[in-house]
Amino acid sequence: MMDEARLAEKLERIEALFAGAATAGEKSAAAAARERILARLRTFQREAPPIEHKFSIRDPWARRLFLALLRRYELSPYRYPGQHRETIMVKAPKRFVDETLWPEFNEVNAVLSGYLEEVTTRIVSKTLHPDTSEPAEMRPLAGGGT
Repeated sequence: MMDEARLAEKLERIEALFAGAATAGEKSAAAAARERILARLRTFQREAPPIEHKFSIRDPWARRLFLALLRRYELSPYRYPGQHRETIMVKAPKRFVDETLWPEFNEVNAVLSGYLEEVTTRIVSKTLHPDTSEPAEMRPLAGGGT
């Protein structure tokens, strides 16, 4: 069972990994990792102009996470009038999105999803019913039924 403090440490380690932390001390320094990622972003912006990217993230928790990452790296998410709520637009260098932003999002999202799954299962099994397994798979009855 992972508590919130261990979850936060794990997320910081993921960011440090994408920042290219070289030493154990650097790996625990979230601010230093963020600064290295911002420096990488600035380098990519000098190498190639930012381009518009469109993301569609249906899961509200994943969308909230992605928006937080964009803002953490000083990128401004937006949406055009008429676009769906799950649409997120951002201007950023393609290389930054491909090498840092999207891989980091996917890794952090997997960790947070696992944590939410663990907490949900624990609470549901304690308060509603201990069996939180998926339903059994049944063959359809002859002559109809779904």
